[in-house]
Amino acid sequence: MTQAALEKTEDAKPLDATYSNSRTCSCNMDTPEARFTNFCKLRLSLDENTCTRAMKLFKETKHLLLANSSAIGNGTPDEAERFWFAFVLYAVKRLSENNGDSEQLGCDDNGFTLCQILRVAKLTIVDFFRELPHFVVKAGPILSNLYGEDWENRLEAKELQANFAHLNLLSKHYGRAYRDFFLTCDANVDKQSSVASSSGYVSDYHRFGWLLFLALRVHVFSRCKDLVTCTNGLVSVLAILIIHVPVRFRNFNINDSQRFVKKDGKGVDIISSLCNIFYTSEDELRKTMEKANNIIADILKKTPFPASECNSENMENIDTDGLTYFEDLLEDSSLTSSLGVLEKDYDDAIRRRGELDERVFINDEDSILVSGSLSGGAVNISGVKRKFDAIASPAKTITSPLSPQCSPGPHANGVHGGSNSKVAATPVSTAMTTAKWLRTVISPLPSKPSAELRHFLSSCDRDVTDDVVLRAHIILQAIFPNGGLGERCATGNLQSTNLMDNIWAEQRKLEAQKLYYRVLEAMCRAEAQILHATNLTSLLTNERFHRCMLACSAELVLATHKTVTMLFPAVLERTGITAFDLSKVIESFIRHEESLPRELRRHLNSLEERLLESMVWEKGSSMYNSLIVARPSLSAEINRLGLLAEPMPSLDAISMHHNFSCGGVPPMPSLQKHETSPGQHGDIRSPKRLCMDYRSVLVERKSFTSPVKDRLLSNLKSKLPPPALQSAFASPTRPNPGGGGETCAETGINIFFGKITKLAAVRINGMVERLQLSQQIRENVYCLFQQILSQRTPLFFNRHIDQIVLCCFYGVAKISQLTLTFKEIIHNYRKQPQCKPQVFRSVFVDWSSARHNGRTSQEHVDIITFYNEIFIPAVKPLLVELGPAGTTTKTNRDPEVNNNTDAQCPASPKISPFPSLPDMSPKKVSAAHNVYVSPLRSSKKDALISHNSKGYYACVGVSTHAYQSPSKDLSAINNRLNGPRKLRGTLNFDDVDVGLVSDSMVTNSLYLQNGSCASSSGAPLKSEQPDS
Repeated sequence: MTQAALEKTEDAKPLDATYSNSRTCSCNMDTPEARFTNFCKLRLSLDENTCTRAMKLFKETKHLLLANSSAIGNGTPDEAERFWFAFVLYAVKRLSENNGDSEQLGCDDNGFTLCQILRVAKLTIVDFFRELPHFVVKAGPILSNLYGEDWENRLEAKELQANFAHLNLLSKHYGRAYRDFFLTCDANVDKQSSVASSSGYVSDYHRFGWLLFLALRVHVFSRCKDLVTCTNGLVSVLAILIIHVPVRFRNFNINDSQRFVKKDGKGVDIISSLCNIFYTSEDELRKTMEKANNIIADILKKTPFPASECNSENMENIDTDGLTYFEDLLEDSSLTSSLGVLEKDYDDAIRRRGELDERVFINDEDSILVSGSLSGGAVNISGVKRKFDAIASPAKTITSPLSPQCSPGPHANGVHGGSNSKVAATPVSTAMTTAKWLRTVISPLPSKPSAELRHFLSSCDRDVTDDVVLRAHIILQAIFPNGGLGERCATGNLQSTNLMDNIWAEQRKLEAQKLYYRVLEAMCRAEAQILHATNLTSLLTNERFHRCMLACSAELVLATHKTVTMLFPAVLERTGITAFDLSKVIESFIRHEESLPRELRRHLNSLEERLLESMVWEKGSSMYNSLIVARPSLSAEINRLGLLAEPMPSLDAISMHHNFSCGGVPPMPSLQKHETSPGQHGDIRSPKRLCMDYRSVLVERKSFTSPVKDRLLSNLKSKLPPPALQSAFASPTRPNPGGGGETCAETGINIFFGKITKLAAVRINGMVERLQLSQQIRENVYCLFQQILSQRTPLFFNRHIDQIVLCCFYGVAKISQLTLTFKEIIHNYRKQPQCKPQVFRSVFVDWSSARHNGRTSQEHVDIITFYNEIFIPAVKPLLVELGPAGTTTKTNRDPEVNNNTDAQCPASPKISPFPSLPDMSPKKVSAAHNVYVSPLRSSKKDALISHNSKGYYACVGVSTHAYQSPSKDLSAINNRLNGPRKLRGTLNFDDVDVGLVSDSMVTNSLYLQNGSCASSSGAPLKSEQPDS
């Protein structure tokens, strides 16, 4: 193939095509400015001051709309314009409000909300959040100039997106629970329950419960609007409804022994019963009920009475101890007025903040949600499902990942679900079960180092116990600060907001602290066994290591509660570490906390994947500080782009920044001295590193080992086995304590590159399956990716690895003369679990390095522009080698022969063939049905294939009938499943609400495995058909 043909992409328009002005217009709406003015003044009725602010931002960003309209929404100018109008107004509302201009921008009756904007723009919430990141990336510099450098934190787009996903789950959870306990029709409405449910009808009692829950969120929860706290709030609302909704609307029998817990001689204990059903804490539920009762008394002006003094029919056979009763709360005479008061209270709150109107979630048919039903995070209509999955899927990074639907049954750690554990799990119930682990396993632990951990700390060259305690206090106080944080969100006259915030922060801080001490002790115990010594000075005096451990502990606590206000990477910013630092401890943390629930293991695996795919390549990553030592030829480019990490802030700096004192804890002058001391022997240390060696237990010994390490392990059989990656947090230029001539930087970069290639192999394999390409193409793409990583490393700087993978696919397809367009590649990439539109819409480009037409600026372009202008000029020689004229055997030659300034470092592994990946288990085998297959474990084979069920299984080499091949067995099983259904034992493959394990959940953890499990087949892989 000629080089000219190689360089030419398909004759498709770039993803960011020029805005087309060919549109039908009427009246005087020929310009975008005129249409935007009409949108603001006539359709939203905004005041002059607000319109002026909005028009200023619109004019500043108009050129971005014109240049990128085809990449927004469905690509039509009209829809792109409506999206842009909504983006601009949302930004003006949030940033002007948080910039101290709220008094001028709508604290009066002229305030507007996001829901009002979306209704006028005829957009759904899902579509808005799907496209908003595109606006944030493109308009970021302009927003920074207008509203300050902290505009993104004040915009709170990610928090609002996470809040939407949580509320959608909570509303479904509440709806199911309400229908379980109460009839769905009011006394004056003649409707059957099923009809009411299917038509979207919501009873007044249902609406009252949701509005009371929203009042709790506004006046009490404030900052701590996490999923667990909100679920406790909903359960407390259910308890109040059970006590007050007239008995004639009950859908349950209070004497149901299987559902309700009874106390001897006192009747049913409502609180304990609800805790068993919904996996909540009894203490937390009672406290939340007290807050809800205060809301009723303060806002609705109802007088509370002890339930024991009431003779209401509702309280029959119920234990009244500790319960509060409000007379006439939900009777017909006062229900309507109570609803009106709650509506007005919420209207006032939402108008001031301009956030999402959370009342829409009790009405699935609201136009700004989605057309169709939402269930468990999925939308049951074609086309919209993938959009909502981008927000609510467990594999997506709204930075507070939601749980996949898996059973909350017994865990290995002994935490069990409630009496209804056989019921199909939901994301909410799974989150509550995970929170139960934190409550029952971690919370009872001491808040100080145990005796065993204190022994390790005192056995160092000096006693570091006080250092460890002080550091934990400062770092966790920075992550979970107290005082004043509720003021920003508090909107009512109630004074409980700040108190609730402080209590919540202190509880989370203690949980993270206890988890940190527990895992640190386990690591010390394992390290001491390896070294046959208790002096672990190099490990326990490393500042960065401890901060990573504290960050990991705090992140797990935040993930357990599924917070909205502290989304990742907040823990990195508040602890002063980088993504590269945290990636070093995740695997070890998982391995040394055996009781860690499956949900949290998945969260950490997903987090590490996110770190590796893009965050470690961002500007300011400490990875670059190691890379310039391991690859000196890259130092000029790294310095030119300003990629090096800033020095890690001292503990004193963190304390001052967050304005708190370290009262009562002894100072740590020696530690601060190490923070700022210059490197010894002239070594170039990472600005964020302490120059202290330590013997690490941070990575699995059989995973991602370098050739040097393999030689060491084989030559030192009679000696003390060297721990893997003992140099992980040491100075980059320090020689590896394990020997072999490598520096710590070289060892760390080799291990890091090994993880990158393993992750790329999983991504490549998934795309090959979807595109139905041959194994040779897969090998070539993987080979090219490895060569780029090794020899053209700067292509990864400030970019996402999927951007390189997609370009590799197109380049290999062109050189192999395949008919494969970028459009097809991106269409199939959209179906990958990790897909984000920004990957192919917004690729970083530094034109000064590309020497392109004299341009010297940095900007983000579409992936086709990146491929033509940057990728091909850099990778052309490597691609030619893969073509018919080249020889693929050259890929294993010594890279120094290429006379390439970006050649591999001496100890890096050479190009390897495609690795053996673990089988996808379970793996989806049907695009039309929820059918998954999984390899059968030999330990379970005999138990599953009993005499009665043998006819429903086909195992390789074992026939279900005499003298019959397994292939015929499979045909027989298919015939049974596809034939006439019998009354017993039917299988329903069409129910999308069943608790299936998602493909993305499996993908998230594949690359961490060592690949020892061979692929099940070497035949070409068959992909599922594209979505209809």
